Amino acid sequence: MDGLRFAFGTLTVLPARITRWDRDAARAGMLCAPLAGLVVGLFAAAVGGVFLLLGSGPLLAAVLTVAVPALLTRGLHLDGLADTADGLGSAKPAEEALRIMKQSDIGPFGVITVLFVLLTQTAALYESYDEGWAQGAIAAALSATIARLALTHAAREGVPAARPEGLGAVVAATVPLRAAALTTAVVLVLATATGALSSPYDALRDLLASATALAAATLLLRHCVRRFGGVTGDVFGAVEETAATVTLVALTLG
Repeated sequence: MDGLRFAFGTLTVLPARITRWDRDAARAGMLCAPLAGLVVGLFAAAVGGVFLLLGSGPLLAAVLTVAVPALLTRGLHLDGLADTADGLGSAKPAEEALRIMKQSDIGPFGVITVLFVLLTQTAALYESYDEGWAQGAIAAALSATIARLALTHAAREGVPAARPEGLGAVVAATVPLRAAALTTAVVLVLATATGALSSPYDALRDLLASATALAAATLLLRHCVRRFGGVTGDVFGAVEETAATVTLVALTLG
């Protein structure tokens, strides 16, 4: 329960009172992160589905589906994406880049990155909804789940914190490699099984989309660790949004 409270209390605005703020709770919370993502994704899918039933087109449904995760996280991950883009785009040494990321304002790199990420997510969901409500709902739920699974990997052992304080320092290097691998296997099996309810092709597509998203998030994570010397809360947000976007795009291909 401490892990569930930690996951929902830090990754969503849903009512979850965090009772423990230590590395043991953080470990459990990061392992529960995909479950928090699934709940967010189901909320997003439900909103999109309701508007389709009311007669709206797939574009409006896609816009609202993208808006729901932002609302349910108070834009936390988008803010992290923007700050990370500013830090990477500055081409400054690690200490100076971290200082830029910590500032409250958002620079041009952050604005451009968030804009294109939101446009890409909306366009990809539009294509999924255009195939039917079920395809759009699966895309919304799967992308949110895989995005939070990427956070589990970002918190695994061997990935240091860039700062001694902040959320990144609390969760960094808390998740054992074996636990991360087991969580990943469970999520991928469930994703594949869900796709198999429609067709073998959908099962393979969901699996490949998930794997591609995790690979892209891992590449970004490694780059940030090299540039900043470790992870921060902003890097976690950037990793999450990257995984969500790549999942949605991959689901439209083929």
